[in-house]
Amino acid sequence: MEKNEQNLHVLRHSASHIMAQAVQRLFPGTKLAIGPAIENGFYYDFDTEHSFTEDDLLKIEEEIKNILKQNLVFEKYEIPDVEKQIKKFLEEGEIYKAELLEEHKNDNPTLYLTKDKEGNVVFNDLCAGPHVPNTTYIKGNAIKLLKVAGAYWRGNEKNKMLQRIYATAFWNKEDLAKYLNMLEEAQKRDHRKLGVQLDLFSVREEIGGGLVLWHPNLSVIREEIENYWRTEHRKRGYVIVHTPQIAKSKLWELSGHIDHYKENMFFIQKENEEDDQYIVKPMNCPFHILIYQANRHSYRSLPLRMAELGTVYRKEKSGALSGLTRVQGFTQDDAHIFCTPEQLVDEINGIIDFVADTMKIFNMDFEVELSTRPESYVGKLENWELAEAGLKEAMDKRGMKYDINEGDGAFYGPKIDFKVKDAIGRTWQCATIQLDFNLPERFDIKYQDKDGQMKTPVMLHRVIFGSMERFHGILTEHYAGAFPTWLAPTQVCIVPIAERHNDYAKQIYDKLFAQGIRVQLDDRSESMNYKIREALQDKKIPYVAVVGDKETETNQIALRVRAKGMAGAMDINKFAEQLAAEIKEKVTKPSING
Repeated sequence: MEKNEQNLHVLRHSASHIMAQAVQRLFPGTKLAIGPAIENGFYYDFDTEHSFTEDDLLKIEEEIKNILKQNLVFEKYEIPDVEKQIKKFLEEGEIYKAELLEEHKNDNPTLYLTKDKEGNVVFNDLCAGPHVPNTTYIKGNAIKLLKVAGAYWRGNEKNKMLQRIYATAFWNKEDLAKYLNMLEEAQKRDHRKLGVQLDLFSVREEIGGGLVLWHPNLSVIREEIENYWRTEHRKRGYVIVHTPQIAKSKLWELSGHIDHYKENMFFIQKENEEDDQYIVKPMNCPFHILIYQANRHSYRSLPLRMAELGTVYRKEKSGALSGLTRVQGFTQDDAHIFCTPEQLVDEINGIIDFVADTMKIFNMDFEVELSTRPESYVGKLENWELAEAGLKEAMDKRGMKYDINEGDGAFYGPKIDFKVKDAIGRTWQCATIQLDFNLPERFDIKYQDKDGQMKTPVMLHRVIFGSMERFHGILTEHYAGAFPTWLAPTQVCIVPIAERHNDYAKQIYDKLFAQGIRVQLDDRSESMNYKIREALQDKKIPYVAVVGDKETETNQIALRVRAKGMAGAMDINKFAEQLAAEIKEKVTKPSING
C-alpha cells in the first residue's frame, strides 16, 4: 500500500483497531462501540466503568507501541453464520457489536481480524474495512491520543453515555509534529477565546444556545463586510431583496421543507386551533421564488440574480453548538439566480469569479469539490446530466482543479463546494453553488422563451461567505484576532505621554475622526508603555500614535505599528493620507512606516 495522503484514512481506521485493542488490554471488561476514521484522525467509543484521564491516554499510547512491535496482520473475515456470531458477541458482552450486526445482517457483514505471527486472532472488530496489510505500516511515534469526550450511543441522548477517545495518526512522526503544532496554533487562535479578549461577541444562557450577541467591535467588522457585499452585488448585476422572518406552514409544505427538514425547524405555537401554523424561516429560497413569481418573465429578462442577507433559524443539538461557527440563528449571504439553460455556464463562471475575487481580499486560497447525483434524487436524469456537465464545463474552461465527490449532491441538484484555506492550513466550507430541479417544479415557475413557449428556468442557489456568523469566526481565527486595518474595530489609538499633551492628542483624534477613521484616544493615567502594549498586543490595534513635546511642536506623531514596533516620526497629514489609502485598498497587513 502506498503511503500517501489518500490512504491516510485507511491508516487511521487501522490505528483505531489497535487503540481499541490496547484499551481492552489495559481495562478488561471494556465494551466496544464504533471506531471510525474521521477528518484529521479517528475516534473510538468505549463503554467502561473506568473514567479515562490524561494519564490513561499516555498509558494507552505506550500499550499501542507494545502491540505494534508484534508485527500483527489485518485479515478480512466473511461471517458464515451471522446469528451464531451475534450470539457469540452477546456471550462476550459486546452488546454494541451485536446490535450493529443484527442491524446489518443482510448486508454481507464482515469482521476484521488482527492476527499474530502464529496466526492466532488477538483482536477482532465488526468492520467493512479496508485496512493496511499489517502493523508495520503504523508507527508508534506517529500516533497521538488527543482527548476524551462523552458521546451517547448512536448520538441519541436517550441512550447510554459512552467515552470517546479522539486520536490521530500519520505515516511518520514529522507529519504528526506538524499537525500537533497546527493544533497548538489553532488553540491560540480559537475565536471563542479571542471573542472574550477582543470583546467581539457573546452567547448568553438567558437568550439560548447558538444565538449570538454581536458586540460593537465585531459589528464594525460585519458592517465593513456587508458594505463590500452590497457594493459587489450591485456591480455584478444582482438585485437586493428583503423577506419576512416567519411564514405560514403552507409555504414550507409547498417547498417540501416540512417533508425533508421538519426536525430542524422552529414552529410558532398556535393560539387557537383554527389559527394558521407559522414557522420561523429556515431558508430564504421559497421567498425569492415568490418574488420571481410576482412578475412575468421572458428570456430577455433573464438571468435574474436575487440576493439577500437573510437571517434564518435552524434547530441544532446543544452539544453541537460552538461559538460563531455552529449556531441556531445566522445570516446567510444568500442569492438565487434564475436563468436559461444556455446561460448556465456563464452564470457559474460569474459566481466562481465572485468567490475568487472575494477570498483574495482576505488572502485565502480555496479548494473545489463537485458533488454529483445521489441515489435518491428528484428531477429528470437528463437534467442532472446537463447540470453536472455544465458545472464541469465551467470549471474546465478556466483550468480549475477540482475533486469529484460521487453521489454526495443534494437530493434536488448537484453542487460545487468551495473550501477556503486559512492562515494555518485548515480548510473551511464556505461558498457553494447548488443547482435545484425541485423548487422550480414545485412552485411551477416559468419564463417565455424566444419561440413563445413557457419553460422552467434553471435555478441556482449560491452563497459566498456561507453565513455571516461562521465566516466571522473563521476570519477571527485566520487573522488570530489581528484584523487588517480596513476591518479593525479600532484602526488607530492615540497615546499622549503626559497630561499636557492631551490637547494636541485631541486635535489628532478630531482630524482622523472627521475623515472616517476609527480612532481611540487613550488619555488614562496609566503608563505610556502599558497603554502601547495593551493597544498593540492585547487589543491588536494596527497603529498607535504616541505624542509628546517633540510631536506637539512639529505637528507629528511617533508611530508604532502592530507586530513591527517603532516606525519613527511622521507628519500627521501624511499619516492620515496613507492610512486612508490602506483602508480603501483593503491592504492585508499594516504597512505604513514613519
